Amino acid sequence: MEELILDKKHDEARQGEAFAPNELSQKEFKQHFYIESYGCQMNFADSEVVASILQGAGFGPTGNQEEADLIFINTCSIREKAEQTVRKRLTTFKSLKRRKKTLLIGVLGCMAERLKSKFLEEEKLVDLVVGPDAYRSLPSLIEEAAGGLKAVNVLLSREETYADIAPVRLDSNGISAFVSIMRGCNNMCSFCVVPFTRGRERSRDPISILAECSDLYENGYREITLLGQNVDSYYYTTPQETSGPVTFASLLEQVARIAPDLLVRFSTSHPKDITDEVLDTMAKYENICKYIHLPVQSGSSRILQLMNRTYTREWYLAKVDRIRSILPDCGISADIIAGFCTEEEKDHQDTLAVMEYCKYDFSYMFYYSERPGTLAARRYKDDVPEKVKKRRLEEIVSLQNRLSLESNKRDIGKTYKVLIEGDSKKDTAAWKARNSQNKVVVFPKENHPFKKGDFVTVVVADCTQGTLKGRILIQ
Repeated sequence: MEELILDKKHDEARQGEAFAPNELSQKEFKQHFYIESYGCQMNFADSEVVASILQGAGFGPTGNQEEADLIFINTCSIREKAEQTVRKRLTTFKSLKRRKKTLLIGVLGCMAERLKSKFLEEEKLVDLVVGPDAYRSLPSLIEEAAGGLKAVNVLLSREETYADIAPVRLDSNGISAFVSIMRGCNNMCSFCVVPFTRGRERSRDPISILAECSDLYENGYREITLLGQNVDSYYYTTPQETSGPVTFASLLEQVARIAPDLLVRFSTSHPKDITDEVLDTMAKYENICKYIHLPVQSGSSRILQLMNRTYTREWYLAKVDRIRSILPDCGISADIIAGFCTEEEKDHQDTLAVMEYCKYDFSYMFYYSERPGTLAARRYKDDVPEKVKKRRLEEIVSLQNRLSLESNKRDIGKTYKVLIEGDSKKDTAAWKARNSQNKVVVFPKENHPFKKGDFVTVVVADCTQGTLKGRILIQ
């Protein structure tokens, strides 16, 4: 499993985000729900599935926790900090319940199975605990909880993909959307808890995926990100086997062919599974963005073996070389873990050397925190002192900062066709976009008649470590 945190670089977990009410909140509902999501993009996509199920049960969305009848936190177990944050938020919500006795509080997602007893019985923080494969049971669980029962469903499924549920787009800009193409993970990386919290890998029916993407396009969306713990292992066969299997490369091509002005991104790739067929498909279609998130985790073959990553340092570097040969302008980012069990200084230096070789545009960097229930927790001693972990992480971050700045400087003078996503966060007189390589580009609106959702050509004039700065080029 790979982390799918793509919008913040150095956090241990993406901060919890509550959605802003959209057009759905204009409809009259007698009861309302409020959701905060933590962790990866898969969790945020799951929250949109939950919102659809709750809406079908008669609950409307609200961005105000004070007026909510239901409060849910969609949780992440990847990092210890995320768990600490969730517990703190639940304590805050519990104080709301003292004022509003009928308020129900629930935990969704990856923490559900492991911490259900603590949350329900020991700390009495929640009324419902619902795992990622049990969201269809939410209406009945809410009814049980409202009757005073502790409502729990954390069963995992080998079939559930929620393919027939149209997600409610929460806090959407109306331009970009996530589309989940698969669930679960079969890669037993020793540091990762996801196979135990999200279950085994299963691919969603491609017909439903294409229908969702087409519907998004018809409703004005112009960018879609296909999501999976490991998208490259997407593989769907019809139950009757009347047609051949659909691979990720063929699915990617079908999505790209919906419309030439529909941008297509995807995340995340596992180095062992991304194929030349995928790379050739990316090269064939201009609207498939030239960016691959290719987690390395460590530059040491010895550590990679302990992590059960199923590739060596040399194999990974050869894969990067292959990407560069087929897609010379492809952006590449990585996940990197500092201080995994038994990591020595030589292993750390190997990681720095791999970073120098690959010249990542950006990376998501963490120091190792042992997660209960993982293979590493059972097999290995977490024996690298925290002080050493932090020092090594600082060196990794420092190197990546330099590589990111060098990468952005190479883009000065280049032109890119980009999709306007909305206002720049720091300056409402400027637009924000991302180029094909997934780099943020900001540029002044000036007096041009463009709006959110338009494609424009920009020329890069300057940069910071994290942002390209440009201006609109009128051709």
